[in-house]
Amino acid sequence: MRAQFVLSEIGVGLRRNLTMTIAVIVSVALSLALAGGSLLVRDQVNSMKGYWYDKVEVSISFCTKFDAPASAQCASGAATQQQIQDVKVTLDKMTTLVQKATLETSQEAYKHWKESNPDNPLLAAVGPEAMPQSWRVKLNDPTKYDVIQSAFAGKPGVKSVDDQRRILENLFGLLNGLQTAAFVIMVLMLFVALLLIVNTVRVSAFSRRRETGIMRLVGASNFYVQMPFIAEAAVSALLGAVMASGLLLLGHFFVQHWLAKRVLFIQFIGLSSVLTVIPLLVVVGMAMAGVAAFFTLRKYLKV
Repeated sequence: MRAQFVLSEIGVGLRRNLTMTIAVIVSVALSLALAGGSLLVRDQVNSMKGYWYDKVEVSISFCTKFDAPASAQCASGAATQQQIQDVKVTLDKMTTLVQKATLETSQEAYKHWKESNPDNPLLAAVGPEAMPQSWRVKLNDPTKYDVIQSAFAGKPGVKSVDDQRRILENLFGLLNGLQTAAFVIMVLMLFVALLLIVNTVRVSAFSRRRETGIMRLVGASNFYVQMPFIAEAAVSALLGAVMASGLLLLGHFFVQHWLAKRVLFIQFIGLSSVLTVIPLLVVVGMAMAGVAAFFTLRKYLKV
């Protein structure tokens, strides 16, 4: 097959259906950008989980003298030093589970609370003695929180056993929800793009039905007749994929040069993740367009 013929037919098809071609390019670009964004959100959530779950701790808090009237766990009063030390002895025996245990004193807890709540009106009324001492336990496997919970909850002097990982679950749940929403919208946009590709190919094939009929009468193969239309759809999808790639790169630039400077507690994924997704978008877009054009054209090969 002569490449010049294929290229000329592609140009003719794109020019004849310019409006529909632009619609195809834009819809493919948006759907592929959403697809890429969904994949990048998934990578971002996984990266954040790996980063933050590695840093979370289990906090074993002890009773203070202020907890006794209101808390059943602290009915016997403030925790004694012996009770605090007994917990540490038990933690030292859990070598396969516990990586490190650090005691946070009441003074240290009060200092951290002041730094986190500088404008809290209770600062003038609450002193270090109101803050509980606690063991900050770093686990080898953060998912084994339940073992610590069952081992120390209800022990003498222990007020509560809290897992910082639970605080992050709401954030990750929100991000997973956004990822799901992006995936649903992506599927809808891909469906719209598929319909536009099919209609564009149909209009193009109908407008050139005389030429294709003559080609079939003179013995042209199915592949020879189909190739210009398939290539036309693939080129439109390629342009859409290029536009989608540009949108993802623009989004990455925004995240790295604006958002990352304002949201310091999140470690954002790098450019390598975006560059990994782009070739996949190009392949998916062109394959989708080529397959849609192939099946759409089958009825037009009959003379």
